[in-house]
Amino acid sequence: MRIKNHPILEFKRGRKVNFTFEGRQMTGYEGEPIAAPLHDAGIMVLRHSIRYNRPRGFFCAIGHCSSCLMEVDGRPNVRVCVEPLKEGMVVRRQKGKGELK
Repeated sequence: MRIKNHPILEFKRGRKVNFTFEGRQMTGYEGEPIAAPLHDAGIMVLRHSIRYNRPRGFFCAIGHCSSCLMEVDGRPNVRVCVEPLKEGMVVRRQKGKGELK
């Protein structure tokens, strides 16, 4: 599901890193948005809307909407479309508005 070749954009990849998504070990490339390896693994639902519990996925990809808010390393409301991936991150779907721990 990854775009590997593009006529205009160049994709620079960092080193391969491991992270956890809802208890599942996953891999991605350091520095890429967290949403990229999730999308590549077929994870299309990143959260559910607060009011109607409707699934939300990758939408704007520039950090302007709230469709990709997730909990990252215990921090709620992280926009995973722009948050760089790092080794060992723990990523979870956020429930509601998120809670600080």
